[in-house]
Amino acid sequence: MILIDFKVAQYESFYNQAIDLAAAGQKEAAIALYDKAIEFKADYHEAWYNRGNTLATLGRGEEAVSSYDEAVKIKPDKHEAWYNRGIELAALGHYQAAVESYDRAIEIKPDKHEAWYNRACAYGLLGQGEDAALNLQRAIFLESHYRLLARTDSDFERVHNNKAFQALVSNT
Repeated sequence: MILIDFKVAQYESFYNQAIDLAAAGQKEAAIALYDKAIEFKADYHEAWYNRGNTLATLGRGEEAVSSYDEAVKIKPDKHEAWYNRGIELAALGHYQAAVESYDRAIEIKPDKHEAWYNRACAYGLLGQGEDAALNLQRAIFLESHYRLLARTDSDFERVHNNKAFQALVSNT
């Protein structure tokens, strides 16, 4: 006789259905099912994480940040959640908090080039040219295409005349 843990089966079923609905563009229904999965398993970090991703696609940044917060409380080494949290914080204009999230992502995954670049962008938006240049340098070291991208990225408008920044993005 096989015993099935119905609680486990339910939260996993809700989660899997939510993934499918989100992929099909039915974001609100997906969020409702992530919530159901979380009702059965409050420490289900993947449900919190993907709930945050879905909220982010709907432009509900503050709610997304809250979901990412829950995900990293449960699984502090989930670099993707720290990174996505930073993206949403930056979109909300909370650049210093975004930097702190990128710091955590990079601490966990030092080669996460996207986090280095977006941390450089956040510093650019803060007008901190030296910090922007240092982080951009690391991003370029990891992925050379960031040199070209940074040349026209409006996030660097406030630091565009910084000598270190200019040296990184120059054609020479």
